[in-house]
Amino acid sequence: MLTDRRAMEMQNRYILTLSCPDRPGIVYNTAGFLYQRGYTIIDSAQFGDEDTGLFFMRVIFAVDHAAPEPVEALAAAFREIAEGYGMTWEIHDCARPPRVLVMVSKFGHCLNDLLYRYRIGALPMDLRAIVSNHREFYQLSASYNIPFHHLPVTKANKQAQEDKLLALIDDEDIEFVILARYMQILSERLCERLPGRIINIHHSFLPSFKGAQPYRQAYARGVKLIGATAHYVTPVLDEGPIIEQEVVRVDHSMTPEDLAAAGRDVESVVLARAVKAHLERRVLINSNRTVVFR
Repeated sequence: MLTDRRAMEMQNRYILTLSCPDRPGIVYNTAGFLYQRGYTIIDSAQFGDEDTGLFFMRVIFAVDHAAPEPVEALAAAFREIAEGYGMTWEIHDCARPPRVLVMVSKFGHCLNDLLYRYRIGALPMDLRAIVSNHREFYQLSASYNIPFHHLPVTKANKQAQEDKLLALIDDEDIEFVILARYMQILSERLCERLPGRIINIHHSFLPSFKGAQPYRQAYARGVKLIGATAHYVTPVLDEGPIIEQEVVRVDHSMTPEDLAAAGRDVESVVLARAVKAHLERRVLINSNRTVVFR
């Protein structure tokens, strides 16, 4: 939900992201293309990875007139340069926030945090639906006027419910899915359908403390740090490219419930940071890692 001021700021602005094998002329030709078409570069960030030999770049640019060219026309014009460098690239119109779907189960701290940030305009997205395998948060969804879809999952109906989810994604033209503590494993089919477009959040005890009650397991081992990890979802469980992480210190005086409370706080913050970075097109995937421009 963009504020009026934020929406006005985004008019006539675009974001170009690209990655390609690193060689001379990429920045020069990209900037020259924008200059020749009358655009002003507002911000530019780039990174060359010596390990992979890849170059990454994010450019925000704008035009100062009432009738900017459609993003489709701009992309078509840039294609020749992109193909010449073997780029993986996208151009986005900042006035069109990504269409987003959020999934949640019984823990609502991340959902509640995301919805508040969305309401105040801190997350530039078009939130189209909330999906859950439980009914706990239908009233919360209604309070934000977001459609709520209850898709309970069992072993017998898992594929059928996933078919309904995919149909919803198609119907709403969803570009990005957030797993806000959704406690079901997504199928390989779904992960491959939305590569680099699903973000998950979980505690950072993995792989040490797997399964149920990880905070109680951590308490039993006397951990001194509680953390959270946000990453892109891949068919390999909890091993997708990491976007954001954070830790907080804990001590001997804290109960397992205290550890879990600290975990909820850090999970909410880490997921919000990762979502914001993705929405602002600041995350580029670099094999099994990410480049996150600040």
